[in-house]
Amino acid sequence: MNRQREWTDRFRIFLNNKFVLFLLVLLLIGLNVLVFSKVPHIFEPLRVLAKTVLLPIILTGIVYYLTNPLVDYLERRKIKRAYSILALYLAIICVVTLIVVAVVPLIRDQVQGLIDNIPYYSAQIQVQFEDLIGSEIFNQIQQTLGLDTTALMNDLSNRATDLLKNAWSGIGGFIGALTEVVLAIITVPFILFYLLKDGKKLPHFILGFVPTKFRGQSFRVMVEMHRQISSYIRGQIIVSFCIGALLFIGYLIIGLNYSLVLAIIAACTSIVPYLGPAIAITPALIVASVTSPIMLLKMIVVWTVVQLIEGKFISPQIMGKTMHIHPITIIFVILTAGNLFGIVGIILAVPGYAVLKVIATHLFRYFKTRSGLYEEERTVSANE
Repeated sequence: MNRQREWTDRFRIFLNNKFVLFLLVLLLIGLNVLVFSKVPHIFEPLRVLAKTVLLPIILTGIVYYLTNPLVDYLERRKIKRAYSILALYLAIICVVTLIVVAVVPLIRDQVQGLIDNIPYYSAQIQVQFEDLIGSEIFNQIQQTLGLDTTALMNDLSNRATDLLKNAWSGIGGFIGALTEVVLAIITVPFILFYLLKDGKKLPHFILGFVPTKFRGQSFRVMVEMHRQISSYIRGQIIVSFCIGALLFIGYLIIGLNYSLVLAIIAACTSIVPYLGPAIAITPALIVASVTSPIMLLKMIVVWTVVQLIEGKFISPQIMGKTMHIHPITIIFVILTAGNLFGIVGIILAVPGYAVLKVIATHLFRYFKTRSGLYEEERTVSANE
């Protein structure tokens, strides 16, 4: 009897250990994930639901973080929130109409011209490449590295052919994806209206499902997540717009063809930190190099100046230090998210990492205070 009571006491002490209990909870979660992964059809409705609502929610969230400060400002000016939202919608309709009437035809003409000149650009690049192959310097490099240019060109041709075949076969998938995007855009205004009108009630609604003991900590986590996401979305979009505007002005000054299209491409790709500008410079390099060597030099100068202005003045003032994420970490996060989730992962990599970082930081602080495994740091005086 005493031996049984002794084992019971030991087992109770074992379970009262918070670290052991934490490991047991993780083990149970892992077992549940393992069991449900063996029956994936259970998650099929959830996957379809997530696929359906994810894009509208993402688009609505982006527009919400851009427009909510204006609605809050009008509300502080004693204008009812519903009237502020209505005025905002009217302003957006006017801006969209102006863009469709004035800017879209210009973009269409430049895109059509760029598409029509693709054969010319391809021929010019091929001529320049053949001139480079015939040079003595390239021949020396080829002999040193053992390159077979014929095999290399054949391989590139085969890859291009395969790419075209895959693109042709993927037209159906592209049309389906385009339909989903159009439907998502149509639903954004309806979701955005209710989010702008009742968005402040959402955190308290979510806290209603959280145990009372954890509501204070959960609210602080949501506030910090909201601050991180809002600062990143607003800052990155403003920075991207500034980059596009500066490049458009620079391209107009040097007389680069298709300046508006190239600037829009640069603005869109600059949403991805660090890697976006490297992608955006490629089409501009092609157009400038085919035009003339002087134009290529001018384009590089414009791009360098814009990047210096963005790095030294625009980003520090707009983005600041709110993210507290090292650039190397951002690059690895973007590459990993791109491999896992494609283009959507690349776009959402940084804000998603910021949210996970906030959650992990607060969980660690909670574990640190509750476990008793960490002693509080104390300042050592000079007399000790």
